[in-house]
Formats: sequence, C-alpha cells, structure tokens
Amino acid sequence: MGTALYVAAHPDDENTKLISYLSNEVKAKTAYLSLTRGDGGQNLIGPELRELLGVLRTQELLAARRIDGGSQFFTRANDFGYSKHPKETLKVWKKDEVLRDMIWIIRNLKPDVIINRFDHRTPGSTHGHHTSSAMLSVEAFDMAADPTLYPEHLNSTSIWQPKRLFFNTSWWFYGSEENFKNSDKSNMLNFDVGTYYPLSGLSNNEIAALASSQHLCQGFGRMSNRGSEMEYLELLKGDLPSNGSNIFEGINTSWSRIEGGEAVGEILYDLENNFNFKDPSIHLPELLAGYKELKKVKDDHWRNIKLKELEHIILSVSGLFLEATVAEPTMYQGGKTTVNIEAVNRSNSKIVLKSVALTNTPRTTKLIPLLENKRELFQLELQIPNNTPLSNPYWLNEKWDIGMYQVHDQSLIGKPETPAAFHVMFEVEFNGYPITITKPVVYRYSKPDKGEIYQPFSILPKATASFKDKVIIFADDQPKEIPVTIQAHKDNIEGKIQLRVGEGWKVDQETKPFKISNKGDKQTIRFLLTPPITENENYISPIIWVDGMEISKELIEIDYDHIPKQTILLPAEAKVVRLDIKKSGNKIGYIKGAGDEIPISLKQIGYDVSFIEPELINSGSLKKYDAIVVGIRAYNVIDELKFKQRYLLDYVKNGGNLILQYNTTDNKVTSMENLAPYPLNISRDRVTDENSEVKILANNHPIVNYPNKITLDDFNGWVQERGLYFPNQWAKEFTPILSMQDNGEDPIKGSLLVAPYGEGYYVYTGLSFFRELPVGVIGAYRLFANMLSLSQKDSENK
Repeated sequence: MGTALYVAAHPDDENTKLISYLSNEVKAKTAYLSLTRGDGGQNLIGPELRELLGVLRTQELLAARRIDGGSQFFTRANDFGYSKHPKETLKVWKKDEVLRDMIWIIRNLKPDVIINRFDHRTPGSTHGHHTSSAMLSVEAFDMAADPTLYPEHLNSTSIWQPKRLFFNTSWWFYGSEENFKNSDKSNMLNFDVGTYYPLSGLSNNEIAALASSQHLCQGFGRMSNRGSEMEYLELLKGDLPSNGSNIFEGINTSWSRIEGGEAVGEILYDLENNFNFKDPSIHLPELLAGYKELKKVKDDHWRNIKLKELEHIILSVSGLFLEATVAEPTMYQGGKTTVNIEAVNRSNSKIVLKSVALTNTPRTTKLIPLLENKRELFQLELQIPNNTPLSNPYWLNEKWDIGMYQVHDQSLIGKPETPAAFHVMFEVEFNGYPITITKPVVYRYSKPDKGEIYQPFSILPKATASFKDKVIIFADDQPKEIPVTIQAHKDNIEGKIQLRVGEGWKVDQETKPFKISNKGDKQTIRFLLTPPITENENYISPIIWVDGMEISKELIEIDYDHIPKQTILLPAEAKVVRLDIKKSGNKIGYIKGAGDEIPISLKQIGYDVSFIEPELINSGSLKKYDAIVVGIRAYNVIDELKFKQRYLLDYVKNGGNLILQYNTTDNKVTSMENLAPYPLNISRDRVTDENSEVKILANNHPIVNYPNKITLDDFNGWVQERGLYFPNQWAKEFTPILSMQDNGEDPIKGSLLVAPYGEGYYVYTGLSFFRELPVGVIGAYRLFANMLSLSQKDSENK
C-alpha cells in the first residue's frame, strides 16, 4: 500500500532499475513522471520529429512501463530542445502551468515518497530541463498540501503531503567514482537493486535493461547485466529512515493504513502465504471475499486502485478471458461496425456471463454459463455517434506553442495517452457474486511475418487530405503543380476539395470534385499554384467538403514493431516559400544519417539528389557528384563509414566538395582522428537560442558570397536552436565562418568550418539545417546552396 513517484524531464531519463526494483521487489505502486514527451530530440529509427516524435516516445515509455511494472504520467510541457539554464527552461515552459500539472498528478497519485532523477542545486551545470524537473519537484512537494493553491483541483481530488523527497544520486554527479566513494553518505539510503526474481527467471537489472531498450528512437537498445548493483538516495525533505535500505520505513504500507482495510488484509495476507501455484482457481472464493470487503472501504483512492488489481487477479486465477475486437482498425463518425465478443472460462470455476454493454448503450442480457474451456462467441452492433471525438493524442487537439501544449479537459492532464474510444462492460457472476469487468474495444489482426497484432480502434473523419511535402519551395516565380491526396475512410464518398491559399498566391481553380468508391482508397487532385514575384512565406491548406461537412485534417500513422500503431490527426497544411535563391552545381550525392529530411528539401529547389550506399563507395564512384552531403550523426550509426572515409577524403582532394553535418561525441563509429583531413575536435558546444546574434567572421569567403550574398537577415526565423556539437578545436587550415553565442556566454566559432584540401573543399557544420530546411527557413536554404556551390566557384574562376 505504498506509492513512489520518480520525477525527471524526458523519456529515457528514468532509472528503470529503480522503478523495476520498487515495483517488483518492494511491490510499491511506482510511477514515472516525465515532464515532457521528448518532442525536441532526434530520431534514430525514422523521420518523426517534434510532435510526432513526442507521440513515438510516449509509446516507448509505455512499452518500458509494461516491462518494469511502473505506470506513466506527463505534464503539458513541450520539449523545446536543449536548454542551458533553468531560467530559460521555466520561462519557455510557463513555470506556473507545469507546477499546476505536477501538483495535480501528485494529488491524484498520492505518493508517499518522491524521487528526483536530477539535482535541483546545480542550475547551469547540465541540461536546463533536467535541473528544472528537480527544482519544480522540490516546490511541488510542499505545495500539493496547500488547499489555497490550485483550489480547482479539489473539485475532483484532495490535497496531499508526501512524506519524503529524495535525489537519486550516483558517482556521475560527483565527477568520478573515487569522489563518490569518499563522499559523506550519512544522509543517504542505499540498497542493492540487483535482486533475482525466481518466478520470472530474471534479475531486476535484466528487466530494467529490457525496459530501457524500448527507447529505440534514442538508440537505447542495450545489453543486460546481472549481479549486485547499488542505488543511492539522498534525502532532501522529510525524515531519514534508520534502516538505510527502506525508503518506506515508518510509513504504514499495510492494509491497516485505510479504514476498513484490515478486514481485506486479513483475507489476502493469508491467501498470499498459502497460495496454490498448481491450481490458483481454488482461491477464487477468498478473492471474492476480499473483493466484497474492499467494496465497503470508504477511501476512494485506495479502493479504486485495489479493486482494479483484484479484478485482474480474479481474471488470472479463474483463467477467464474476455475480449472485444473489431474487424477493421478505423471507423468514421456516424458509421457502424460489428464488435466481436469472446469469453472463455479456462478453469472449473462457476462463472456466468450475465450481460454485456457497449459504451453508452443499454445492456444486452446474455445469462451464458461459461463452461470450462468452451469459447463463447457473439457480436454486438456499434453505431458511432456523429459527435464522437476523433481519435488523436489529446495534447495535439489544440494549437500548441513552443513551451506548452494546451489541454483544457482537466481529467486528461497527466495521462500518457487518450483513453480508448469505446469499451465493453462485462457483467460476470463468480460463484453467484457479480463483478463488472471493463475492456477496451481494440482491433486484432495477424501478419504472416509477425503473427497476432493488436492496435487501438480509431475514429476518423470521413476523409482526410495530405500534401506530399510539408514545405514546398519555389525557387522562382513559375507556377508548380501541387498534388493533394484525399483518403477515404468510408465507402462511396464524393464531394469537392478547395485549396485555400494566402495573400499573394494564386490557384488555377477554386474547387475540384472527387469521388472514391472504397474505404482506404486514395485519389490525388492537382492544383496549379503560382507564387508571388518576391520572396514570401505562407501556408496552404486543403478543405474537403463532403456530406455538408468541412474537413481539414491530415492522417499520419506511426507504425513500428515495438509499439502499437498510432493514428494522429493534425491540421492539413503545407508551408509554401517563394525563395530568391541561386544555385551552382546540380548533382548531389547524399549519405543518409539518422533520420533527417534534407534530401527532400534539396530536391525541392531543383537539385538532382542521389543516395549513396556506403558499402558501394570506392575510388571511382564519387567523382560524378558536384557535392556530397553526409547526414546528421552518420558516423555514429553507420559502421561501414570507418572503411570508406579515405575514399571521401580522396574525393575532396581531387576537387570534390564534401559537407559533413553534425555528429555526437558519443557512440562514435569512425575515429574522430580520421573524420577530417586535418585535426578537428568535436565537442558538446551548442547554441540553443534560435534567435541568438550571429556574426559573419569571414566576410570575403565564397561560402557567404557565392552564389548568394549571405547577410545577418538570413539567420532570422530559425527554429529550436542554432546548432549543436560544434567543434571547439581545429587545425589552422580551417576557416571559421560564423560566430554565435547564448546569453551570458562567450562567442562560439565552430558552427561552420571550411578547409581547402587538395583541389576541393571540406566543410563541417553543426548548424541545425536538419531542422531549418524541412520547415522552410529561407536563410538556411541560401546558406546551404552556397555550401553546395563551393567547388563550382573555383571551376568558374578557372
């Protein structure tokens, strides 16, 4: 009956060893509160960035919790990228709103102990989000008990004062293992989390490794380890337990902590001590007796938690399988589908299915005796009301800003995902005692190469529309054909589509008709869009008119094997940009890195882009390219490059133009000594303020003059950051082009370095082109075009 809350900033910040230990060994109700969904990071497994990356990382966290036994919560804070100081973080996040969410979660979860992943006393020494998560947790610890703070919470929950607050410290925070060994630990608890669980055949650390390995988009797949391993908790608030390994010492975690609980505990403790593992179903009468006593408990919080746990155990020991599935993954508002009900009693217990009911529908009386191991199958008709909310991650339903998502339904705040659209309530009698079991309606199917798969059942509009490209670049004033793809989510749909454009843009026809026969099919309608004569940024959006409804949504699907398939509905729109840009050179070779979309952006402005497979690189394969671009983190993720680097440098030596985008200092594949033709040291330097002042150091260098004149105006409108992992030392052959800095820091000159090598040019840049080009930042395009044109400038001079 104890509860622990672990607090940090992002997915992957959590200590899965400690969460698993508290959940599986201590058997406390354990939760992880990640303030953000990791929206501002990078993606090693696919193209999803920003809000779509947040959806992916949310599901990876839920996959981790299914393994380590914890539960998951979030605030509305938006991960806006790396932050150097909590002052910046809390300004962007809106500190009061994030605190409000944290206190709401604490008041609902009612943790006895809170554990911070990071140290609140070290602002400015690490990621500002990390330190902020700890600082906010320290404040929320006491504020949650103050009834004058956020009194609107008290309409549906109550104040709460946790007993203890800890910092999950380790040698890392002390700089070295030696420093930590010699530190004062009189205010710390420590315990061995390397315990072994014989019933599962796994150690705690193996479970933790499996859990953290679900963070695949961050490259967290890792090997298990076994054996003893200590964790340390420094007390920040509350009293220090005398037993240095028991964080719940002095806190009543037995059933006697709640009124009426002792009667429940008397039944369940005896059952636990004498459990029959060979035939668990013989304990059904005792479990039902405990369930009856639990229903009498007045404490809503614990009663609701433990009723759900007991229902799960009752289903498990009786072998009762209940499921509600549909034969198709989606349905439109106003549509109709069939729900397939399956009920199987896999024990000799006396169980009767009395009735079933879909969400907001009358109960269907069945009175079916569930005989041992006999499947009962039947169907219910599900009519989707026209006002059923569309299936979508709830935090993406309203327009958000850089620091916060907007959620006005208080009951949703903190939840990891949107609740299922429909449920089935099964009224079941166990030995004559009725219990209602609720199951979500889900879609179940199989694939020959993957087997049985479950995914959420989604409610969609009757049709959605999308553009092939999210940013459409016009390098001149000539019109372009804009394809708009309509996807039907019902059979026999017809209507018209309009392309809504901004001022200065012209479209050939206001509306065009469409007709699609089968659900799931697509039709592409093409509009001719003419840009303004001068530079301009604007947006276009498709409006579908069908059955008297106006629809302007795009359907995006995220589908990976380690998470359930996700459907996301976002406003259907594309950014259109009229550029005044010049190019020199045309044929570009691109070595893909870790999930950037720059090749698409380069094709948009007329470059002929070909992907280079690293294993096919040889001494003669590269000379056909005017420039070669290496994608972000390529040297961190492509092992083959360690064998091919010499060919890339030979390409430069023979007159080529090689552009390397940023690589991290971690997980190096290719030795950094061989990364460049001259010494170059990659650091963790970065400039996080996208509006920071930029100075052009090399005003006469071709990269800022040819074929486009680069000015300070070209650094306006950048998003999320200037760049990251800048070199901090380089050989004299390199010319630093730019200088930039975050507030209060010294200027950094390593964001863009150029060195002649032989007859060609070698360029290394940590500028975040992978963020700027896909969102249509004009100046970033102009600068990138100049980078691609370097060797062409010399050719023209010759």
